Amino acid sequence: MINVGRTKRQYDSESMINMAPLVDLIFLLLIFFIVTTSFVRETGIEVDRPSASTAVAQQKGNILIGISEEGLVFFDNKEIDVRAVRAHVERALAETPETGVVIVADRASHTGVVIQVMDQCRLSGAKNVAIAAAVKEL
Repeated sequence: MINVGRTKRQYDSESMINMAPLVDLIFLLLIFFIVTTSFVRETGIEVDRPSASTAVAQQKGNILIGISEEGLVFFDNKEIDVRAVRAHVERALAETPETGVVIVADRASHTGVVIQVMDQCRLSGAKNVAIAAAVKEL
């Protein structure tokens, strides 16, 4: 004869779900998403970029330097002096040597300040210095 009580107990013990592998899987997914997320760096100011027909998006991570309408220079959300640009860019290039520098200048900013910042970037050893522009809509 079939012992119903014994059979029922066997199925109860086998039907439990072990949560440890599921928790491990959740942690692995969390780590994967954290590692693959790219963080957007900002200059610290809102600027009105000039537009250009030939503007091209750059794919690599960049060092961003902002120049306001009044000629103030910003790096990593902090206002810095034009003479300090070289030291800040050298420090950033030490962390990632192959990255480029993008100058995000306001449309009404003075050309002299932009040239000084570009000069300081090149003196720091940056090989790729670009000026940010918005894509011109036709």
